[in-house]
Amino acid sequence: MSLKSYKNLKVKIFADGADLKGMTEMASKPWIQGLTTNPTLMRKVGITDYENFAKSVLKEIKDLPISFEVFSDEFPEMERQALKIAGWSNNVYVKIPVTNTKQEFSGDLIHKLSHQGVKVNVTAVMAPEDLGPVCGALKGGAPSYVSVFAGRIADAGIDPLPIMREAVALAGRMEGCEVIWASPREVLNIVQADTIGCHIITVTNDLLKKIDTLGKGLKEFSLDTVKMFFNDASAAGYTL
Repeated sequence: MSLKSYKNLKVKIFADGADLKGMTEMASKPWIQGLTTNPTLMRKVGITDYENFAKSVLKEIKDLPISFEVFSDEFPEMERQALKIAGWSNNVYVKIPVTNTKQEFSGDLIHKLSHQGVKVNVTAVMAPEDLGPVCGALKGGAPSYVSVFAGRIADAGIDPLPIMREAVALAGRMEGCEVIWASPREVLNIVQADTIGCHIITVTNDLLKKIDTLGKGLKEFSLDTVKMFFNDASAAGYTL
């Protein structure tokens, strides 16, 4: 598939991060159609007040969907947190992990929240056998996302494409459910997600910086790389 630029993409690009300035900047870009964050990203940038950070983001970003995650390991407390988070704004999706740390499936909670009107983003999905139960729990509920961590599947040495295709096929039988290609590792993943009809891909700021290379001619790319090596060697003043 040949893509000249991001404008040719059907897949929606969501920015993934936890820096307020960066998130608001990304939200202003025409190619960003949503945002996601998680406790790990938030901890990395030093956020200590979860609710204050989230509300600061929502004060700036009002028109795009944005996902915030629960952080309890117990389902009753997950439910309490989810209802609180969902109440912050209409554009909020609540991330519920596919299991807790005891590997207990979150299906009952996902079903309950979704059918109470909470927009759920089921996160950390990787095992193909979880796709059917997750979609079953969401079916008939509020608008939802299923975040399949394709990048981590690839890190395990497994081709994520068949799993992603299965997820897209299952979601296609449901109203209001979209699949997110999560944890991409390279610009190629954006093309792959687009090719298989995946609805959304989450992209970090580092990867977004490379989006201008999408569809770039390889001869041109090769020349640019040669020039980079030459210019850097010259700037360094190397001699032999």
